[in-house]
Amino acid sequence: MSEPKEKQKAWGGVFTEDTDKEVEIFTESISFDKRLYLADIQSSTAHARMLMNCGLLTSDEFSQIENGLAEIRSEIENGTFKYDIAKEDIHLHIESALTEKIGDAGRKLHTARSRNDQVITDLRLWIRDGIDRVDALLINLQKAFVGKCDKDFDVILPAYTHTQRAQPVLAPHYYLAYCEKFERDRQRLLDCRKRVNVMGLGCAAVAGTSIPIDRNKTAEELGFESIAANSIDVSSDRDFVLETAFCLLEIALHLSTLAEEWIWWFTSEFRFITLPQKFCTGSSIMPQKINPDVLELIRGKTARVAGNLQTLAVLVKGLPLAYNRDLQEDKQPIFDSFDTVEAALSLAAPLVEGMELNRDVIAQRLELGYLDATTLMEHLIIQGVPQRTAHGIVGKVVRYTMDKNVPLAKLTLAEFQAVHAGFDESVYTVLGAKNAVSAMRSYGSTSPEEVRKQIERWKEKVNTSRQ
Repeated sequence: MSEPKEKQKAWGGVFTEDTDKEVEIFTESISFDKRLYLADIQSSTAHARMLMNCGLLTSDEFSQIENGLAEIRSEIENGTFKYDIAKEDIHLHIESALTEKIGDAGRKLHTARSRNDQVITDLRLWIRDGIDRVDALLINLQKAFVGKCDKDFDVILPAYTHTQRAQPVLAPHYYLAYCEKFERDRQRLLDCRKRVNVMGLGCAAVAGTSIPIDRNKTAEELGFESIAANSIDVSSDRDFVLETAFCLLEIALHLSTLAEEWIWWFTSEFRFITLPQKFCTGSSIMPQKINPDVLELIRGKTARVAGNLQTLAVLVKGLPLAYNRDLQEDKQPIFDSFDTVEAALSLAAPLVEGMELNRDVIAQRLELGYLDATTLMEHLIIQGVPQRTAHGIVGKVVRYTMDKNVPLAKLTLAEFQAVHAGFDESVYTVLGAKNAVSAMRSYGSTSPEEVRKQIERWKEKVNTSRQ
C-alpha cells in the first residue's frame, strides 16, 4: 500500500487520509500571508542562530539554513518561487523549500517553535515595519502643512462650528490644527509600537518547550524590546492587531475630515480653494466637470478601515485560549488597513502642497456671518460687563445689523450706544475679521504672535522628527 500524500504535510504523521481538496482551498492562507515572507525569513534566521548558540545546531547546519533562506528570499523577490495551496501558508512554504534545498538541516529549523508562535512573531515584525512606514508618511504630511504656513500667513479664514461661520482665524492656524491631529496619531502609533514590539517566539504551541533555548538572544537580534512572559497568552494575543487597526482608523478619520472640508471648499458655492488638476478627474458626460475624486475616495476608503477594525473585534470576540484557526483571518483586515491608509497618506501630502487658497474669494466673503461678534462680547467683558450680560447685548446688536444687512463695523457709535450706553470709540478696535484676529491673546489661539510661535515650534519639530 502506498503512503498517503498527507504524510507529506508537516503535521500529517498521525493522519491516514488525504485532506479534501476543497478543504485545502478553504483553509489556505498563502494567497494573502505570503507578504509575511521577509519577516518569516528574518525570524527563522534569528531562531536558527539562537539554536546554534545553544548547541542545538552545528555551525555548518546554521550556515546551510542561513544561505538557504537567503536563496528563498531572492526567489520570492524575483518572482521564481512556486506557491502551492497544499502547503497552506508562507511558513510551511519557506520551511518546505528550505528542506528541499538542504535536507535534514532544514528539518531542524522548527526545533523549539510552533507555527503558533512563529506566525505571531512574523506578524509583529510586519506590523512594526508598517507602523514605521506610516509614521514617516505622517511626518511628510505635517511638513506639507507647515510648509504652507509662511506663504499663507496673511490669509484670514472663517472657522466653522456646526458648519456655520463662527470666528476668524489665520490660515496657518487652520493648517496647524491638522498638524496637531496627525501628531496625536503619531503618538498613538509609537505607543502602540511598544506593545507590538514584544517577541513571542520560543513559546511554541502553548506551554513553552523543554528544549534549552535562549529567547533573549533571538529577541535581541530581531530588535524586540522585550519577550512575552506567558506561553499561553502568546498565540491567542491579537490585542496589538486591534490596537494598530484603531490607530490606523483614527488617521483615516482625520484624513476624512480634511477631505470633507476641501470637497466643500472646492465647490462653486465656496470656491475657497483650487486643487491640482492631476489629483482630479472629469465626467464622461459633462465636459465642464473637474471632480475632487481623490478627496472623495480618501473619505470613502475610511469606511473600509472602520470595517476592518470591526471585523477584527468580532473575530476575537469569545475565542477561548489559546490558538484557534479563526485567528488566520486577522491578516487580511490589518493588511488592508495599512494598504489603504498608506495610499491615502501618500496622496495627501502632495495634495496639501498643491492646494491653493483663492484669496480674493475668501476676502470678499470674510465679513459675512458676524465673525467678530465674540470678540465684541469679550471687549465688553474686559470693560467689566458680566459675560452673560455681554452675550445678550451683542446678540441684540447682531440682530439689529442682520435686519439692516450690514456688518458690525458699519454701525455708528450712536447705534451701538442705543443698545448699550457703555460702548465707546474703542469698540471699533475689535470689529472686522482682521481686528478680531489681532485681539486674541491666549496661548493656542489664532493671535498672530501665538501663531508665529507655533509655526516656529512646528518647523523645528518636523525637521527633527525621526526619518
